[in-house]
Amino acid sequence: MRLTAPATRRTGVRDADGMAVASFILGLLGLLVLNVFLGPIAVILAAAALWRGTARRGRAYLGLALGVADLLVLVAFMQADSTVSWSF
Repeated sequence: MRLTAPATRRTGVRDADGMAVASFILGLLGLLVLNVFLGPIAVILAAAALWRGTARRGRAYLGLALGVADLLVLVAFMQADSTVSWSF
């Protein structure tokens, strides 16, 4: 007995669209808090969304750019503070 419908092409695109939006949101949040975790997650989600053929390519590219920016901000603060982590 099958309780769920079989996966279709539309389901895969919808999942990729969700990944693109999640990448964008996590990239934005990562600029403020937990950029050491949220930055790489945003980059991975954006890459997966682009690889799966998302219809929201712009959102995925923004998520990718924000994820990279998160990591650059982390590196800049680490260099300024001369520690492995940074705080306010």
